[in-house]
Amino acid sequence: METTCGSLLLQLQDIWDEVGEPDGARDRMLLELERECMEVYRRKVDQANRGRAQLRQAIAESEAELAAICSAMGEPLVHVKQSNQKSGALLEEINAIGPYLEEMKKKKIERWSQILGVVGQIEKISSEIRPAGFVPFKIPVDESDLTLRKLEELRMSLQSLEEEKKERIKQVMKYFNTLHSLCEVLGIDFKQTISELQDLASTMLVLWNLMDTPIEEQQAFQSVTCNIAASDHELNEPNTLSTDFLDYVEAEVLRLEQLKASKMKELIMKKKAELEEHRRRAHLVRDEGYAAQFSIEAIEVGVIDPSLLLEQIEAYIATVKEDAFSRKDILERVERWLSACEEEAWLEDYNKDDNRYSAGRGAHIMLKRAEKARVLVNKIPGMVDILTAKIIAWEKERSTEFTYDGARLLSVLEEFMIVRHEKERERKRQRDQKKLQDQFKAEQELLYGSKPSPSKSNSAKKPICDCSRDENRTPKKIVVPTPRTPMTVSAPMQMATTALGTTKTTPVRLAYDKPKLNLQQGVEYSFEERRLAVYRAAQVP
Repeated sequence: METTCGSLLLQLQDIWDEVGEPDGARDRMLLELERECMEVYRRKVDQANRGRAQLRQAIAESEAELAAICSAMGEPLVHVKQSNQKSGALLEEINAIGPYLEEMKKKKIERWSQILGVVGQIEKISSEIRPAGFVPFKIPVDESDLTLRKLEELRMSLQSLEEEKKERIKQVMKYFNTLHSLCEVLGIDFKQTISELQDLASTMLVLWNLMDTPIEEQQAFQSVTCNIAASDHELNEPNTLSTDFLDYVEAEVLRLEQLKASKMKELIMKKKAELEEHRRRAHLVRDEGYAAQFSIEAIEVGVIDPSLLLEQIEAYIATVKEDAFSRKDILERVERWLSACEEEAWLEDYNKDDNRYSAGRGAHIMLKRAEKARVLVNKIPGMVDILTAKIIAWEKERSTEFTYDGARLLSVLEEFMIVRHEKERERKRQRDQKKLQDQFKAEQELLYGSKPSPSKSNSAKKPICDCSRDENRTPKKIVVPTPRTPMTVSAPMQMATTALGTTKTTPVRLAYDKPKLNLQQGVEYSFEERRLAVYRAAQVP
């Protein structure tokens, strides 16, 4: 280092000589360099002194801690001799004390854990063998006294308490044996009673959840349900297993079961009504044995489980809904067909009414309904044909007969068409017969003229035209009484009147052009309706 400093001073002298620095300035610079070097040396010395002091303090603290641990554990202190003469003695000393101190700390922790374990067992056993109102005392444990002697004292206390506990257990078992002997004499099984109580509690919880019992009603039996999983020694509340209490709980369970049975009956009746409604809408007849299978009497006697019966009804409802969906199109067409049949029946009754063409109030409404009914009746054969085709396709697809209220619908339609054809033939025969009668009557009138009725000679009457002769443009001879109302005779018709007092009527021949009839094509009309249509057309100016 001196060589380095000397070479640097020589370089500095050369620089000063070259620059021409005065001697005074050179001396000041050298003094400044010397002061700076002294400051650096002083700082390093102070730093070294502080490091040495810290080492000595650490050694002293370690020795003090080691001494405290050894004193608490009752072990001799090992001194590490300090030597100030030897270089590096402090570092060696701190390195020697450190591992020994760590080892003693571990021993202290282990000893402390052992003492705490023994103290905990002592407190636990003390609380077990003391009366119920006993407040367990706290054993004072001082960390400054962790000697083996203290540990042995605690172990001796623990051993004494364990022996006392064993004696008490023997005494308790003796009492238990005596108690069990007395229970056997009295026919009381403690475990069986607990099992019965827990079974009742489980059933009660199930019924509560099933029927959504309010919390207020459940609170009265909270002491029962809280012991549903309790062991024998945990049931220590008074009157928990008494006969009266068990009867009380059993009565509540019986009440809940009766309430459940009542609600199940109501639900089953509701589902049965729903099933019947679906079957009624689908026009399905109940299967054989249906009433016996779903009877409430079978539930009351216990032949059928209500839950199982409810599931069966739900399955039946699903099946009926599926069948109804597949039958929907056909049933709608059946309803339209039945509606048309009702209109046909009404039309037959209407045609039999002799006063249907009277000029009374609402007659035009009935005429319009009759026209609509005829249009609908003429569609019945087409309805039956389409319905028959759909039923055949349905039966072919499902390999079963399509029934309607218990009868095969295809057979009903066939029978309906047979009856309808017979009615058509009968109506045709009656029309032909009536036509012959009218024709004969018309011929008689042409030959001899019509005679007025004595009872109606003075009354007003509408003139009636014969439609068949109208169409053949045959002149008509009629005798018309004196008209009394504007409705009796219309302007286009030329009529002849006779005196009221004559004894013999003179036929009058009336010639007129054929009126235009307002009749729908393809619709069958009766003779009276066609005659009324001719009369109404003749009234139009």
